[in-house]
Amino acid sequence: MIEMGETVRQEASKTTIETSVNHGNKDEQGIRSLRSAVELTSEAVRAVSVTAFDALRASAKFMGVSKSGEELSNPFDSIDAPVWSEKEIPPFIVNTSYDYCEALTIREAANFYHSFKYLPDEQRRAMCAYYAFCRRADDIADGDYRDLFPGSDGAEDPEAQEYINRLEEMIQRVPVVDRSSFMDKMAQLYFFRKKLSTAYNDLASTDPIFLALKDTVQRFGIPKIHMDDLITGMEDDFFRDRYESFDDLYKYCYRVASTVGLVCIEIYGYEDSAAREHAEAWGVFMQLVNILRDVQEDAERGRIYLPTEDLARHGITPEDVLEGRLNGHPGWNPFVTEFIERIEVYRDRALGLLPMLKPKMRYSPAIMMGLYRSILKKINRVNGDVFTERIRLNKAEKITLALSLYIRHRFLTFF
Repeated sequence: MIEMGETVRQEASKTTIETSVNHGNKDEQGIRSLRSAVELTSEAVRAVSVTAFDALRASAKFMGVSKSGEELSNPFDSIDAPVWSEKEIPPFIVNTSYDYCEALTIREAANFYHSFKYLPDEQRRAMCAYYAFCRRADDIADGDYRDLFPGSDGAEDPEAQEYINRLEEMIQRVPVVDRSSFMDKMAQLYFFRKKLSTAYNDLASTDPIFLALKDTVQRFGIPKIHMDDLITGMEDDFFRDRYESFDDLYKYCYRVASTVGLVCIEIYGYEDSAAREHAEAWGVFMQLVNILRDVQEDAERGRIYLPTEDLARHGITPEDVLEGRLNGHPGWNPFVTEFIERIEVYRDRALGLLPMLKPKMRYSPAIMMGLYRSILKKINRVNGDVFTERIRLNKAEKITLALSLYIRHRFLTFF
């Protein structure tokens, strides 16, 4: 383990991957240019007038969910145009959009919402808008949610098909899901990118998530590249279900998780640019914990996120993972020990973010980090047995953790 520990420390001393992900080689730059060029323009869509819907103010005010289990109602679902015609959107529409995002966050991620709710109102609502964006992107890529774009033909849309075909040619990988699902999901993500572009141009989406997100972007100056990269990570999942090396896996973790940390610190606020490095590590830490905890669930979907070359060093084959032969495998415990050591490096670097934030902002990331640190400790205590039952914290453990971190990062900071 001494040799492995030195390797991990060397990894931790590397510069962040942000530069290599954002620039890369010539082929990667071409792919990035293709993706970043996806934009919604006023000439290409039909706009709807805000003033034409003044009479619908009452119905536009978000009323939430009346009963548990019911779908969250979109306050603008009667609108069949993708953008508003006016550049200045009335405040009540923006506020309604934020209400929708906050209700979605409470409904879908109570733990995350707990970490947001003690933030100042402006930051809390911004975090909910950003969470809603991430949640919907993940629901499109990995769930049954269908994101609609008024006026498009979905997977049959010629513009979406051209984008997907060009992307396939440039990536030069065969999709790892069936063709029908691939085209459907990729088309949805394509139009999701179109909506995202409205947060950075003169248009305003009629999707409440992107209306709130536009306001958040303007208030906090969030770089578009972080949002684009998250969607790219979702797209990459359709082209890849194996990661040979940890470097390959790191690039994926950066896109789907480090970008989240990088957006969060823009909302929290920071002065030292080194905070970005710690935020990047924060995302990698949490994503690696998820990957280790969910190895069996991912295998049932035909996916292996653990680096196959690291597994091979311990005598573990892809077939062992996919066929559920890890529990009791002689190489599993040594692999987990090594993998946890690697995770702990990123955990320690992530914790370095907290003192760089203003005291009133620290509890939010602290509770998220704390939850994942506790999950990692549980995995360690059961010697990597993530198969017998899903590793999670019970209610008492969550309350104890939340209370201790609240006292440390909110109460004691006043003294």
